[in-house]
Amino acid sequence: MTNQDVVVSEMGISAGGAALPGAGGPALFACRSAAAGAMSMRQAYLDLAAVAAAARSASCTWAEAMRASSPTRSSRSAADVDEFTAWVRKHPSALSEFEQIAGASKGKKIVMFLDYDGTLSPIVADPDAAFMSDAMRAAVREVAKRFPTAIVSGRCRDKVRNFVGLSELYYAGSHGMDIKGPSSNVCSPSSSPPSRNQPEYRTTNRTPPSHHSLMKISFPHANLQPESVLCQPASEFLPMIDEVYKALVEKTKSTPGAKVENNKFCLSVHFRCVDEKRWNALGEQVKDVIKEYPLLKLTQGRKVLEIRPSIKWDKGKALEFLLESLGFANSSDVLPVYIGDDRTDEDAFKVLRKRGQGLGILVSKFPKETNASYSLQDPDEVMEFLLRLVEWTRKPSSSSSSSMIRPRVS
Repeated sequence: MTNQDVVVSEMGISAGGAALPGAGGPALFACRSAAAGAMSMRQAYLDLAAVAAAARSASCTWAEAMRASSPTRSSRSAADVDEFTAWVRKHPSALSEFEQIAGASKGKKIVMFLDYDGTLSPIVADPDAAFMSDAMRAAVREVAKRFPTAIVSGRCRDKVRNFVGLSELYYAGSHGMDIKGPSSNVCSPSSSPPSRNQPEYRTTNRTPPSHHSLMKISFPHANLQPESVLCQPASEFLPMIDEVYKALVEKTKSTPGAKVENNKFCLSVHFRCVDEKRWNALGEQVKDVIKEYPLLKLTQGRKVLEIRPSIKWDKGKALEFLLESLGFANSSDVLPVYIGDDRTDEDAFKVLRKRGQGLGILVSKFPKETNASYSLQDPDEVMEFLLRLVEWTRKPSSSSSSSMIRPRVS
């Protein structure tokens, strides 16, 4: 099992003192305070860099760390099966416990949060070919007709939106650092408008949260043009991210199979197609670039190294932002459901545990340390869970005791 919150590499110090680019003019609907915090903490980061470097030298090699974050098991031994059975007792299947989950949702409004890779689509060798099935897309569409639904991914927001292909969703890309609401064409003739009895999630023209700058958000309604929500707490880092992207592409081009992906506010170095013997060298190449940028941090996911701004923002913060924007920040009648497979999703699971409200569901075939309450094994089980949830809303018994949104009966 892996530590869900290990930061494998911290910040280094550049010879010239890498500076955060100026903000320029105010960005419309941008969440700036987190990035501003990075500026005020800059000296602290610099002071800690030497300590982080010392910790790295005493820790395991890059190859060992990368292997630990990306376990590969072609078969299960009897001990593995016993371990997984014990783990499932602690994190039971959301399918086998569906009635309990349905019971917990009675009298509450569900808000659905979904990771993309490994949750809605299978993990594939080529990250540009991580397509979701038409059946999964249809299932997500049905869920979005009934509940506010957000895709929360490490991918670039535009890229994951193109993969999903549904305009009626909220999209939080770059691990939640780039959030936007439904497009203006969500109420197309082919989509079912809400019934007159279903709740409308609309919180525009109110005072923005104190820790965010201006934003607008609304849930689509048949007779209303939806307004965008846009939160970009790391917008000042864009020039730096672009610069590091170019440096990483150049640095890693000697490693066959390595792929650097620009996710706008963060970067991913995929090593799924890299010979394991080259993992350590690849890790050193990436570290060699990142050490020149003390305001960036390096973490690991499933066969991927991720570079992000060192600000207090993650998928958990994105979940909180969307719940607050939807008017559910202090609501006792809301049930957030978050489904994800990656260690970055643990930030959202932690938020739900801290709130004592909501359900975290980890997608995994192997035991992992997690703050999720339930588990599903793969995207097929995720789709089955979503479809069962949709079907449950159609039952007359659920409407009398639940505030979940039901489809219009024509």
